[in-house]
This record gives sequence, C-alpha cells and structure tokens, in this order.
Amino acid sequence: MSLTMPLKKQNWLYYQQLMRTDKPIGTFLLLWPTLWALWIANQGWPSLKLIVVFTLGVFLMRSAGCVINDFADRKVDGSVKRTAARPLASGKVSTTEALMLFAILVGIAFLLVLTLNWQTIALSVGALAIASLYPFMKRFTHLPQFVLGAAFSWGIPMTFTASGAELSTLAWVLFVANVLWTVAYDTMYAMVDRDDDVVVGIKSTAILFGQLDRHVIFILNATFIAMMGWVGVTLEFNFSYWLAMSVAVALLLYQQQLIVKRQRDPCFKAFLNNHYVGLALFTGVALQYVRF
Repeated sequence: MSLTMPLKKQNWLYYQQLMRTDKPIGTFLLLWPTLWALWIANQGWPSLKLIVVFTLGVFLMRSAGCVINDFADRKVDGSVKRTAARPLASGKVSTTEALMLFAILVGIAFLLVLTLNWQTIALSVGALAIASLYPFMKRFTHLPQFVLGAAFSWGIPMTFTASGAELSTLAWVLFVANVLWTVAYDTMYAMVDRDDDVVVGIKSTAILFGQLDRHVIFILNATFIAMMGWVGVTLEFNFSYWLAMSVAVALLLYQQQLIVKRQRDPCFKAFLNNHYVGLALFTGVALQYVRF
C-alpha cells in the first residue's frame, strides 16, 4: 500500500492551498535571511549545491509549517474572517490528508539535509521541532511570534555549519536580528486578526502589546537595524550595503505609517512590505562579494 494513498488526486488544489503555494510571501520572508547568511558564511557566492538545498529546503519547510499550522488551528480558523475558507477549516481536506502531506514535505526536506554534513543534520532536528511547536504555542503564550522567529531564523546557523564556517558571534547576531524582525512583522500580521483572535482564544504579541503595539514594533525594528549595522561594520561592508540598509529603514518607517490606525488591510499591507526589506538587505550583502 502506497504511503501517499490518503492523498487524493482531486484534492491537489486544496493541498496547494494548505502549503500556501499561492501566497509565496512567507517563503520569501524565510528565504532572504537564509540567503544573507549563506553569502556571508561563504564570503561570497556559495556552491550551487548549497543554493539549491537551502532554497528547496526553505520552500518545503515553509510549506510544512503552513500545513501543521492549519492542522493546529482547524477548529478555530472557521471563526476568523481571514481563515474561514482554509481547506481544513472548511472540511475540504481531512486531518489524515494534512498530516500525511506534512510528513511527506518534512521527509523530502530531511533527504535534502542528508546531503550536508552531520552538524547541519543535527541542527535540522531543532528546525523541525521548533516549526512543529509554533502553531500550538498560540494556545499557551502571548509570545508565539518569538517561536516563529526562531523557526524562521534557524536556517542561519545551518548555513554556517553547511558552509564549514564557525558558529561565531556573527552568526548568532544574524540569528537574533532576524528573530526580532520576524516578531515585528508577524505582530503586524497578528494585528489583522486581533479582534477575532480575542474571541476564539488565540494568543499573540498583537494582543499582548495592545495600544503599545506600534511602539514595540518600532523598537524591535530599530534593534534589528542596529544589529544589521553591526554586521556591516564588522565585515567592513561598503557603500552598497549602507544604501541597502537605508532602503530597509525607509521601508520600515513606511510600515509604521501603514499601521498607525491599526486597520486590517493597511496592517496586512505593512506585513507584506517586509518582503522588500529582506530583498534590499540581500542585495546589499550580495553586492559586497561582486568583483568588478
């Protein structure tokens, strides 16, 4: 009997919705920091193997994270305006199908990691644990965004070990900086659902911070930028990096304007805008290693 038997061919559209292939923003938000670290760890262009493994790994693990998130939230998503039509909440996909899809995605990701060294394989176990834990943390703590931040940042130390680089202070500064940035933009995301989440009992930093949400987001992003500035100074990056940093700062300030009235659509737009922050910083990092 095939392991994929519970996955029904006619449901592939719903499986894609579970994996959020139609909404790639989460993949990009996970990919950009991984690429910053990959270029820095290799002091330039990484091998094609590393680029392929980490890019596919990001896609697979983000997809798996979305599936397990919807599994955890299947009983409450129907009560939230933005998530009511999700395949699990609407009954279009069964829990068995969702768990099977999660296992397949994680299994393929692990096969990719097996092509790397043992240190990276060991770290990948932590990545899976954190990604699986995050959706359930929303029931127990108002700080699930910090768990998500760790999940979205775990690829950073993995790029260093996979590249044969030391897990130095630099690697961990990148890790912490990305955690803070993730908490900031995911708080914006949580602001979209805040009213619904209070009703159904889902916890988030948006609820915890309350009327201080914009101020805390500003502080988180300011600290993130300061830490990325430290990275630039430490690595003696040139003008193109600081130009990219200026673009990132401008975008983060623009997001502050979007969330000032805490309205759903502008808050969601602010969340989406972080894709360009990550892209700008990757461009700045990559240009440091281009030899003209």
